[in-house]
Amino acid sequence: MAGILVFIEQRNGNLRKASLEALSEAKRLASGAGLEVSAVLVGHGISGKATELGQYGAGRVFVADEEKLARYSAEGYASAVRAAVEKSAPVAVFMAATALGRDLSGRLAARLGWGCLADVVRVQIEGGSVVATRPVYSGKALATVDGAGKPVVVTLRPNVFAASIGEGKAEVEALPQVTGDIRAVVKEILAKEGGELDVAEADVIVSGGRGIKGPENFALLRELARLLGAAVGASRAVVDAGWIDHAHQVGQTGKVVSPSLYIACGISGAIQHLAGMSSSKLIVAINKDAEAPIFKVADYGIVGDLFQVVPVLIDEVKKLKAET
Repeated sequence: MAGILVFIEQRNGNLRKASLEALSEAKRLASGAGLEVSAVLVGHGISGKATELGQYGAGRVFVADEEKLARYSAEGYASAVRAAVEKSAPVAVFMAATALGRDLSGRLAARLGWGCLADVVRVQIEGGSVVATRPVYSGKALATVDGAGKPVVVTLRPNVFAASIGEGKAEVEALPQVTGDIRAVVKEILAKEGGELDVAEADVIVSGGRGIKGPENFALLRELARLLGAAVGASRAVVDAGWIDHAHQVGQTGKVVSPSLYIACGISGAIQHLAGMSSSKLIVAINKDAEAPIFKVADYGIVGDLFQVVPVLIDEVKKLKAET
């Protein structure tokens, strides 16, 4: 029986939340279309994680566990996923629209000769064809894209689809070793210390723009983020100024996010930034300029100086936490 294959991204042996969301969505679609759901997990020392995927809807899990796959390689990972495709013959391969997913999806689609539906926020199977909805024109409109009855690779935007856990069990099958040379190899990863949440997967984000006036003032936003269990985001302007690392950038040239709550502090709302966060479920904007474009997409807007507003928010959150 045909089905949906989901590539499961992992980092340091931990399953990525965005991939579990994609797997849960595949299960939802498959249930209504009479399809099977399988998953493919690639890495090194990750076989023990395979059984967990049954709880998110996978009936079968293909595992490529090799030392040479310990770090991401587009060539190696594409070969492993292709091997899983050959074993499962799916109508679609789902993966999260993360930086890794965006890189892998194009290579995999080209190798298979399939189409690629990228960064989708809604997906259905209609008449045996995968039909998806994705933002276009920097989020100003939504386009419907159709697989035309042919197999496709689909990347799903993180935090848009819910990860649902159940009691299912998965059958685990080892894939054959990846053959051929992997020409591009990651030798070393240099990561900043601090262990801050990744904005791409955070459920709450507190972002700062030029209105924070300087890098030292991100401390104020980090305090609010800490209390809310949030990630710290930023506009391109402050990243370009060197006030904060590029990993925090939200926008068309940064990371596309869809948190439950997005708090924009001192961000005017350039179209490139709005393209990266306008799908957030609840947007709160704080800006001195009542005409700032950010207010057009905000659910709640505060016209005022963030250096007066944010401390009040911090105090109120502390009071709420003290009461509970």
